[in-house]
Amino acid sequence: MSIRQLISAISIALGSVAAASAAADSASPDDRQSAMTPALYIVQAESLNTADKSVVRVNAKVEQEFEIIHSVSAYLTPGQVARLRQTSGIRVYADRAVSERGLLSSLVSTTNTLVSSTNNTVASSPVGVVASQVVAPVTSIVVTNPLVSGITAPLVASTSSNTTLQDGTGVAASSAQYQTDYPALVGASSLQQAGITGKGVTIAILDSGIWQDLGQNYGGRILASVDVTNGGTGAVNSDPYGHGTHVTSIAAGGAQNLAGGYLGIAPKANLVIIRAFNGNGGGRYVDVISGMNWIVAHRKQYNIRVVNLSFGAQPQSYYWDDPLNQAVMAAWNAGIVVVAASGNEGPAPMTVDVPGNVPYVITVGALTDNYTPYDGSDDRLASFSSAGPTFEGFVKPEIVAPGGHIVASMASSSYLANIDKNSMLPNQTMFTMSGTSMAAAVTTGVVALMIQSDPTLTPDVVKCRLMSSARPAINSNGTLAYSVFQQGAGLINAVSAVNSSATGCANGGLDINADIAGTAHFGGPANQDANGNYYVMDLNGSTWGAAQSGDGFSWSQGYTWSKGYTWSQGYTWSKGYTWSKGYTWSKGYTWSKGYTWSKGYTWSKSVPWWTNSTSTAPQATPASIESWVPNE
Repeated sequence: MSIRQLISAISIALGSVAAASAAADSASPDDRQSAMTPALYIVQAESLNTADKSVVRVNAKVEQEFEIIHSVSAYLTPGQVARLRQTSGIRVYADRAVSERGLLSSLVSTTNTLVSSTNNTVASSPVGVVASQVVAPVTSIVVTNPLVSGITAPLVASTSSNTTLQDGTGVAASSAQYQTDYPALVGASSLQQAGITGKGVTIAILDSGIWQDLGQNYGGRILASVDVTNGGTGAVNSDPYGHGTHVTSIAAGGAQNLAGGYLGIAPKANLVIIRAFNGNGGGRYVDVISGMNWIVAHRKQYNIRVVNLSFGAQPQSYYWDDPLNQAVMAAWNAGIVVVAASGNEGPAPMTVDVPGNVPYVITVGALTDNYTPYDGSDDRLASFSSAGPTFEGFVKPEIVAPGGHIVASMASSSYLANIDKNSMLPNQTMFTMSGTSMAAAVTTGVVALMIQSDPTLTPDVVKCRLMSSARPAINSNGTLAYSVFQQGAGLINAVSAVNSSATGCANGGLDINADIAGTAHFGGPANQDANGNYYVMDLNGSTWGAAQSGDGFSWSQGYTWSKGYTWSQGYTWSKGYTWSKGYTWSKGYTWSKGYTWSKGYTWSKSVPWWTNSTSTAPQATPASIESWVPNE
């Protein structure tokens, strides 16, 4: 370089410095302070020790450790984030902050915040039990009508039939005088009468806490609890929001009416309660991951076999790049069945939430009784139930379960019970809500029944048997009323699931160990044609990726919600459960809209919020909270 060139370069550099200095001088004190304010991040490395050391190396303090995903949380300045992102083997994820939940307006939420345990919607209807039959080894009667059954006490029958519920209100009856419909609808009542009650199986509920109504008979069944909100480690002593209480009593409430009927699905199951959401239903990724970390670490001590995740957020990366999803996969790999709500953003396609978008787990959509709990002929898919496929092409949800007009425990002082003034009287102990949160809780209870019946079941086998025993909705001509992207395998059937011997029909082609290690990732068989229709590809055919023939394997995105369908036990899938398989991601394929999967995906709903190396601050735009939807 000549002297003249050197002087020119120095002049340019000095000019740049002067310009930067002038820009800094012109910035407001608030802007400069904001640029230096630490924000909460998740720092991941090959080992927990390496993650610890990397944070200390940039002069930051480790807040929490998450062995489950080899990560720690720490408050970092933009400069510290930049240094860490330049370090080989280190990944930095901005924590997804959660803002306060909004109030209802005509039963529709106007909020747009992050993660929340609110896959629910206030709803109401007369509560009873649908009459139908399903033949199974345990019992031939799966669903009975308590209003005419000789087993049911006249008082319970009279109270249940005459109780009128309004949107978002408490139930004007005690649990001793009332009979919920969902245990009978899915066959749990029959199993309970045969002694299958979930006894000896521990369910972990990761939600907003619990209010222990004496009528729910939890007693010594709550083996442990921990409140991880804001990095806490103390015991759970309340549920100011109310959602966790509602979900817990659906899955494992022990309330028993005067007729001897249980109001919950697995009334003798043990419980571990993890509170990760605040009094407004909001939470943070770090708290949810902390809760999952605790569950996996204590799974053997408390025999935790299933965890219920009735919350969600919009995907903002591939499933394997999401730290919450990584924790969920670790739990599944550790032998814990993970049940997740699909979300309440339906009926549009590709609306399944995190962590329901994880291909391994059991993702649950919602069925509604159409305001006629005594008549199963008009039961249908709830229009709010989120539908697949996922952005990676997996068919979701796997199954659907009752999620419309679900009556369960609630403290009258809780946030949800006071959205509308006087919606719940001080002496009332039950509340009605709808949503995929409730459907997930029903499924979690059924899983506990399955595992009590056969403690050797693995998560993959549980998923397979739930799918193979489900009852899809069919039209009068015997064809599927909904595609697999809407209903999965169909309506959950507890009796048939307990008696099933199916294996090998779930998570085929996937390798969770490789997925967790990052050596391989996977895509599902769904694709989209030039006309915007979704279909299941034939992964084994001569032309890889061609549409697979079969009823329900294509979807034009249409949705019929004004009528009900028969949920058939006798339906035969012409191709088995090939739609539940996956393939190695590196093979890649191109969606018709231009999504080149092998080259990455530019999200239409949001932007990648942790892998952007040029960003040094969390994104300001959050993913949506689970929306409240009109009752059905």
